[in-house]
Amino acid sequence: MQYREKTPKTWSGLCIAVYVAGIAYMGVGTIPDEFGLWLGLSALFLLLLLPCLAVPLSKVIYNRIRIEAGTLRVGRERIPLAAVDPVSVQTAAQSAVPTVPQQYAASLTDHAHARLVGGGWGVPMGMDSVVIRTRQGEQLRIATRDRAAFLTALTQATVPTW
Repeated sequence: MQYREKTPKTWSGLCIAVYVAGIAYMGVGTIPDEFGLWLGLSALFLLLLLPCLAVPLSKVIYNRIRIEAGTLRVGRERIPLAAVDPVSVQTAAQSAVPTVPQQYAASLTDHAHARLVGGGWGVPMGMDSVVIRTRQGEQLRIATRDRAAFLTALTQATVPTW
């Protein structure tokens, strides 16, 4: 495997830790006598936890990036590296890195000229995105957490070996 983008797990870990701490705190005073009540409250608070974990889970499913064995995998899509235009990758690598406010603004706007790769509805707020082209001229938008590392790995993977 040449490149795998790491997924931050801070938010998920924090949400699960708060849930477990809250359930344990409630359980200390109620488990021997009111096990059914504790179990019911655990299930009720689990319904509050699930929406908090939905966004990180969707980011893992739709925005996971891997470059391996001649294939660029983004979410559920697979793009052969031979189909990626190396010039567009080098152009994207040499372009200016957007600031955090620019990343938020870009994730809020609709980019109709480039197809979002991975299967999601849009670029998650706060994530950076890179636009590259295929050799057929199709523009692809890829949401990434680490723009520089992704473009460096993609540049190395698309350089022709003679």
